Amino acid sequence: MPPSTIGGINLLPEAEKRSIYSRIIPNELLKRFNLPPVDSQRLQSLLDFKYTPGATDVEISLYHEQRYPDPILYGHLTDTMHGQLHVLLYILNDPDSPRHPVDRMPDGTSTRFGTLRRNLAAETGALADKLAPGQVRRGLRLLAPAITTFEKFVAGLGHDLYFVEPLYYHNAIIFERYGFTYQMGRRLMEQIEAGFTPGGELSARLDGSSPFRQPQAANSIRLRSWAIHDGILGQPFTDVTMYKHVGKSAGISTCPGCAW
Repeated sequence: MPPSTIGGINLLPEAEKRSIYSRIIPNELLKRFNLPPVDSQRLQSLLDFKYTPGATDVEISLYHEQRYPDPILYGHLTDTMHGQLHVLLYILNDPDSPRHPVDRMPDGTSTRFGTLRRNLAAETGALADKLAPGQVRRGLRLLAPAITTFEKFVAGLGHDLYFVEPLYYHNAIIFERYGFTYQMGRRLMEQIEAGFTPGGELSARLDGSSPFRQPQAANSIRLRSWAIHDGILGQPFTDVTMYKHVGKSAGISTCPGCAW
């Protein structure tokens, strides 16, 4: 029987592991950067995998050229305790856009994309450049084909649903719009929506006390996310887990009518 979990794939020989994990790369991404097929030697030389036999997670990085500092695709996948697939992080970077080092402090220490510590100067630059929290570069606007490709990967492992961990508020809203629903965290999302309505407690905290708390943030998903990242909730944005059935949309929206 072929493996159905990340842990099972990680027990396979090297060539088989790479072949299976390469299936999450959307063809649209290869075309965008004029890259060869995934089974070619050149493409494999641009792929970096972090996995060990016995581990239940994998990190996948695809670069558009050798020695470039950031991958155009990064994914961190793991197994749930029930053997289902869970996406911990998925990033598509535009290498032609300016880089904002929100992932590192000036001394090089990792910020874990701002979740452990914050490089405020870099974040201010990212905000001004219309990026969302956690972004070091602009995205590639390829999430739709990326999800389609990933769902083929999920189905190929014998699963009909999978889970994602939105790192920030805006990630959760984007996932909603691509058909995901909540395993946990929906009540928090609804409370946030109520808080940003006129007269809501979160709107009242958009007092301009930092660049991330401007009044116009109430009506912007991206700016709401910055305000939440800046601590406007009084607690970190955590304990939100979402899932999606392959090929189906849940039709959930916790912030209807809110612009990006």
